[in-house]
Amino acid sequence: MRIDIVTALPDLVYGPLQQSILLRAIRKGLVDIRVHDLRAYTTDKHRQIDDYPYGGGAGMVLKPEPIRACIDALHRDAEASGLPVDDVIFLTPDGDVLQQRLANELSLRRHLVLLAGHYKGVDQRIRDTLITREVSIGDYVLSGGELPALVLTDAVVRLLPGVLGDATSALSDSFQDDLLDAPVYTRPAEFQGAAVPSVLLSGDHERIAAWREEQRLKKTRERRPDLLPDH
Repeated sequence: MRIDIVTALPDLVYGPLQQSILLRAIRKGLVDIRVHDLRAYTTDKHRQIDDYPYGGGAGMVLKPEPIRACIDALHRDAEASGLPVDDVIFLTPDGDVLQQRLANELSLRRHLVLLAGHYKGVDQRIRDTLITREVSIGDYVLSGGELPALVLTDAVVRLLPGVLGDATSALSDSFQDDLLDAPVYTRPAEFQGAAVPSVLLSGDHERIAAWREEQRLKKTRERRPDLLPDH
């Protein structure tokens, strides 16, 4: 998979790509993540990427020209490399809320372009003509789309075959089948007077699986009943 992240603040993006699962996936050659500075696609001497909004009001708006130039260049490069862009995703608070189903869907793509909004947002004409999907990571507002772009990247990359050490790990995560995950325990078997549930020490895999399913249902009913079909 290839992921291109288009941003006004590339330095904010680089750090997390050098850590943990994302770095492991990059080193294994399972994903190619490229970060693109919008200022590199400007044509004026001040490298201006934002301007005042028409109609007045507070805040600045990302200009359409550098975004268009960057994404057009990515499309050309993708076509030349035989890996055309599947989706151009704009990270924005008013997009579709990111859920596990969407992460699963996007993990099957081969090439994603992520546009991180900043300031007051991007010129609507970019959203109307270049963006194929708009995604939010929650009902709140951040200073920019860089962190949401990284959240989406992490959610997708960890699902790629070979990224996680245990191939079944991602399949048992919360939300994979609309249930939250069961409680997990590790050594020691007793900690400050609290013991690990005996079923987990039994070695009976059928009983353990049944216990975990029961715990998942219980936790989901308590915390996220909206995920259950009978809600």
